[in-house]
Amino acid sequence: MTTSPYLQRAHKPLKNQLKGKELLDSSSLNKGSAFTKEERESLNLEGLLPPQVRTIEYQLQMEYEHMHQKKDDLEKLIGLLALQDRNETLFYRLVIEHLEETMPLIYTPTVGKLCEKYSHLFRRPRGIWITPDDIDNIPKILSNASEEEIRLIVVTDNERILGLGDLGAGGIGIPCGKISLYCAGSGIPPWATLPISLDVGTNNLDLLDDPFYLGYKQRRLKGKEYQEFIEAFIEAVKEVYPRALLQWEDFKKENAMNLLTRYHRRIPCFNDDIQGTASVAVAGVFSALRKNNTSIKDQRIVFAGAGAAGVGIGDMIKMAMKDENIDPELLDLSVVYVDSNGLIGHGAQRREAYKQKVALSDTAMQHYGFEENRIYSLFEVVEKVQPTILIGTSTIPGLFTEKIIREMAAYTENPIIMPLSNPSSKAECTPAEALRWTEGKATVATGSPFSPVSYDGKVHHIGQGNNVFIFPGVGMGCILSEAMEVPNEFFLTAAYTLAGLVSDEQLAKGSIYPQIDDLRKVSKEITIAIMKKARDMGLGRLLDDEEIEELVTKSIWYPSYQKYV
Repeated sequence: MTTSPYLQRAHKPLKNQLKGKELLDSSSLNKGSAFTKEERESLNLEGLLPPQVRTIEYQLQMEYEHMHQKKDDLEKLIGLLALQDRNETLFYRLVIEHLEETMPLIYTPTVGKLCEKYSHLFRRPRGIWITPDDIDNIPKILSNASEEEIRLIVVTDNERILGLGDLGAGGIGIPCGKISLYCAGSGIPPWATLPISLDVGTNNLDLLDDPFYLGYKQRRLKGKEYQEFIEAFIEAVKEVYPRALLQWEDFKKENAMNLLTRYHRRIPCFNDDIQGTASVAVAGVFSALRKNNTSIKDQRIVFAGAGAAGVGIGDMIKMAMKDENIDPELLDLSVVYVDSNGLIGHGAQRREAYKQKVALSDTAMQHYGFEENRIYSLFEVVEKVQPTILIGTSTIPGLFTEKIIREMAAYTENPIIMPLSNPSSKAECTPAEALRWTEGKATVATGSPFSPVSYDGKVHHIGQGNNVFIFPGVGMGCILSEAMEVPNEFFLTAAYTLAGLVSDEQLAKGSIYPQIDDLRKVSKEITIAIMKKARDMGLGRLLDDEEIEELVTKSIWYPSYQKYV
């Protein structure tokens, strides 16, 4: 079996040419107080550290204490990033050992606050920025980023950062946070990763008027110039890092879909906002159906929100239904979309071309009794379709009203309600409301974390449909299998795998997702499943099942101090 020694080097003594202060200043090599007496002597560190030698476990305990001394979550994140700048190994050890606590800090929601104030909080650069002025120099900039062979790139153009909008150069915090979750979740080693901001300007007037703003102070690039810039970037990635997997992150929905369509066969790439969100949502649906002992073929799903996330989820649900050999006529009736202008159906005019593709057909309109050229509200759609599943990706808080939820529950014995919009303040309803309005019958999952809900003497644990259950394993699987492209079938495979990892005990408690602390186990299983799927589709390396499991086990990076050569 061919191995991946580059990814597996963490299991061997590490070549190091640095000594003294230069070694202490290297975040990837520094061990701080854990350097042994022998190492201090051979690496010219005598006197540069306090005399006591500590273990990484002791350091971990101290850093955990330091984190809890911070007054708020943003200060905790700043402290964690300072640790990452000093000692990357210890940073990742802390994240992994306390994943449930640290994940909301290094990613959503706290990282959004950092992105908003990025220029005012700037300490040390991480990742790279590429501007329109660099269009003829992108290969050199990529080469400047790392002397290593980059295998994973997370890139954003900063236009749709979380639910915060256009944050310009500060959007780099999102690829950085995402890569931290790749490394902590699936064991992709940090040295094989690169976060990138395509700083094509900003239309955020507050940033353009800010004298301290560090980004490209021009209006946002668009149209043909934007397309040419993206093309130059893709060609440069193919030239400098030909084995890299690229993840598009937080692009405006029209650009997100267009870029994925244009480049998914020219370079191994995917969009987590579309495909990852779809995969984790569909996994939740599979788990809920298992809990309710029913089939995907028997479902009617209403989506409140028809952006990239909602359309991606709907497309993947239809893929799953086709896998179950659903009758084409039932498939046509199964997925219904409502946006801010009401039902998306035959004859409805929408500015976005992709919405025309998901419009309810004329036959389905007639089946449900919808009239063409009439606007139907979400309540009216629920009343006519009588959905078994209601999914929210609208970012409109309170959209799922008591009237709507009670109407759904009147027709559905085990309603599945998924207000997935982030952050929690944008959720279409709260889990407590969904349970109260369905008299405890609903299975509820959210996009943001919510505390358990007590109703009628029973405690319901609320599963969080967090993409982190999906993208680390998919990414690692693509890298190790050397997949030539990343089709939607990979994400459906990940959804089936994730749903299968939810225990009967968790389902009994109401949670349709695993615990966040199980992320490494989940990611490993998804990595293995993706490698098998890539092999079977002829897109990845020809390895048998035992070889795949051995390769994955050997390639998972775990943050521990290495010996130096």
